[in-house]
Amino acid sequence: MAPLLSQAVPKTFAPPIPRARHRLAPKPPSAAAFLRGLFPARPPPAKAELLRLIADQGRGLQTQSDPARLADIVSCIDALAAVSPGVDTVSDAAKLSGTWRLLWTTEQEQLFIVRNAPFFRTAAGDVLQVIDVPGGALNNVITFPPSGAFVVNGDIEVQPPQRVNFRQVFLCWFTRAVLRGSNWEVPFPPFGKGWFDTVYLDDDIRVAKDIRGDYLVVDRAPYSWDG
Repeated sequence: MAPLLSQAVPKTFAPPIPRARHRLAPKPPSAAAFLRGLFPARPPPAKAELLRLIADQGRGLQTQSDPARLADIVSCIDALAAVSPGVDTVSDAAKLSGTWRLLWTTEQEQLFIVRNAPFFRTAAGDVLQVIDVPGGALNNVITFPPSGAFVVNGDIEVQPPQRVNFRQVFLCWFTRAVLRGSNWEVPFPPFGKGWFDTVYLDDDIRVAKDIRGDYLVVDRAPYSWDG
């Protein structure tokens, strides 16, 4: 039986040949990047030793009466600073910005509040340093769960390397301080101005030294504080 509809295809007809799409080959990784992938950088031994030394120090409270432990901790910090001298720890805004949680410090003001919080029928929770490099802001926060906090707001700006120890550091000055609860707050006059130098920075921790020679060891908090 003949088909109901038929149409002869002209002999001159030829389906178009699809044109190949030319894609640029991906740029091969540099030798340095290739080697980093094969051999990931290991943290310096001084980092593990530092974390071990400060683990039982109550954020620095116990170190106040243990000069030998303090000397060992400072020695580890010096070793970390010497791992990569001259490394720029300032301009990497993405790495430096964020909410950092206190592990250990020698700063007397923070330790005084942490130690004496029970006298006010509370206890200090996380002690935070919140840095926003693009926004030029730094906030020091001592939390008093469930809803209290002592907050010191500050501004920061990058200083040229020639100004302080031939390193690029942050100049910081505080503009506002407030003690607050869930539905109240008490303002305090702002205080303090100076510079701080991040002597070691990686994806997990940051170690800083300030104009008074105080040290700060913080890790990256698992949450963001937005005040």
